[in-house]
Amino acid sequence: MPYEIKKVFASLPQVERGVSKIIGGDPKGNNFLYTNGKCVIIRNIDNPSIADIYTEHAHQVVVAKYAPSGFYIASGDVSGKLRIWDTTQKEHLLKYEYQPFVGKIKDIAWTEDSKRIAVVGEGREKFGSVFLWDTGSSVGEISGHNKVINSVDIKQTRPYRLATASDDNCAAFFEGPPFKFKFTIGDHSRFVNCVRFSPDGNKFATASADGQIYIYDGKTGEKVCALGGSKAHDGGIYAISWSPDSSHLLSASGDKTAKIWDVGANSVVNTFNMGSDVLDQQLGCLWQKDHLISVSLSGYINYLDKNNPNKPLRVIKGHSKSIQCLTVHKNGGKSYIYSGSHDGHINYWDSETGENNSFAGKGHTNQVSRMTVDEAGQLVSCSMDDTVRYTNLIQRDYSGQTVVKLDVQPKCVAVGPGGYAVVVCIGQIVLMKDQKKCFSIDDPGYEPEVVAVHPSGSTAAVGGADGNVRLYSIQGTTLKHEDKLLEAKGPVTDLAYSYDGAFLAVCDASKVVTVFSVADGYSENNVFYGHHAKIVCVAWSPDNEHFASGGMDMMVYVWTLSDPETRVKIPDAHRLHHVSSLAWLDEHTLVTTSHDASVKEWTISY
Repeated sequence: MPYEIKKVFASLPQVERGVSKIIGGDPKGNNFLYTNGKCVIIRNIDNPSIADIYTEHAHQVVVAKYAPSGFYIASGDVSGKLRIWDTTQKEHLLKYEYQPFVGKIKDIAWTEDSKRIAVVGEGREKFGSVFLWDTGSSVGEISGHNKVINSVDIKQTRPYRLATASDDNCAAFFEGPPFKFKFTIGDHSRFVNCVRFSPDGNKFATASADGQIYIYDGKTGEKVCALGGSKAHDGGIYAISWSPDSSHLLSASGDKTAKIWDVGANSVVNTFNMGSDVLDQQLGCLWQKDHLISVSLSGYINYLDKNNPNKPLRVIKGHSKSIQCLTVHKNGGKSYIYSGSHDGHINYWDSETGENNSFAGKGHTNQVSRMTVDEAGQLVSCSMDDTVRYTNLIQRDYSGQTVVKLDVQPKCVAVGPGGYAVVVCIGQIVLMKDQKKCFSIDDPGYEPEVVAVHPSGSTAAVGGADGNVRLYSIQGTTLKHEDKLLEAKGPVTDLAYSYDGAFLAVCDASKVVTVFSVADGYSENNVFYGHHAKIVCVAWSPDNEHFASGGMDMMVYVWTLSDPETRVKIPDAHRLHHVSSLAWLDEHTLVTTSHDASVKEWTISY
């Protein structure tokens, strides 16, 4: 096996303002589940850097829930598809697939014997369905609501009861199976976001955008009390989760707090203040074993600390939007991975532990298009906000750092020794020295796309949309166009010099990588075929013998320079998402990233 996955650094949950985020718990207590885009992410709750990503949905996934047996996960997407898949094997084989209704699935609940499933959401003719997991035959009817159903839960002890919560400001109570509508509960004055039975089945709770949490008897549906008397939170409540012993309840709210309630005494035990920014609104929560987890509007996952409610035990950060570019750098003996996303976020990851954080201060305000590290140990990044930033990698703080404003949007940046940087913009090539613009070619006569600077710093190679690579010599503070024209096989999408400067690899939209030999006057050395779609990125291994390319066909190939036939093929590196960037940590470790917002490390052996 020439390649194997070494590490998976997963994306954060995809969240939107005013919409609750469901975090699925694991009956065995090891993992927790959430969704981002078309992915379901399974993370270890004790060590969240251990993650697994399920990417078989064709549409955006909204919710995923473990079966009480722990052997299967049911996940539902915006088209109304429900997939039930195996958790015990790495392959996650599909067991069953159903379409309970057409429209977004918003919540899923299983009966305790893992035999029946209730699914609710915004269907066209009905808002919910409850059926046998293995045949799909109906075991009741979910009726009584006239608007989208946000939440469903089933009592985990017999006799079974089912409760739903809807945008029509009501909850509904069902008995079964077969589940039959009993009555609606109209206590709330706004949308009801969440309903959950206690693990022992004695009570259930509803939480609403009106800031109220009501507790009801689990068997009869009679109201017991309102938590906190008049109001439980100052803002809408998006999620609730019971403690394993059914005595306490965790709630997450748009008022930027989470609270623990003693349900029997109807009192607040803890109030966790998560901050004052709008991104600190709490949209989801989970109480599993001793772990209390909440999810912020920023996507961050907070491990709450009962002993210190104002500071979480740990906060898991990362990307929740697609990653566009990647670079690596050794800093104080450790290898770090830097990733930039299309919302302007730059994160750094410890390549061994997966510990990560974002830079302090205000950074890019739009997509980060390309990043690289210069010889002074600064991260040079260019973004669609028309700036190039130089950020010190020891301080990791944007404030007080150089920002160079450009006239037009930059697409790519490359650095060379001596403080040089070459930036390719739309219809313009800019030379920078010591963090200042010193020269520009305003109308190059073609559309430049990407740039690479030779390790010696003497030459910049610029790839164009016309399928050619042009060479420019860097002389003092000017760029001089050389007469040499290198022909690729199609519009150039990326190019890179090998570390020793002997070769230039050029990849193009015609699915080909062409390698030119620098010493032989840039004569064509070899051509590498194999991708089935446009190639978007290329990166050389530090051994100068191998290079990797990634494309729209979701493939990553590792090529051997001397022999185009000897190649390592990584299919489905990021399944259903094309690879957006590659980098090498060392001669045998390749890092890939993609629009699924995750970062993966691979061990390559030849």
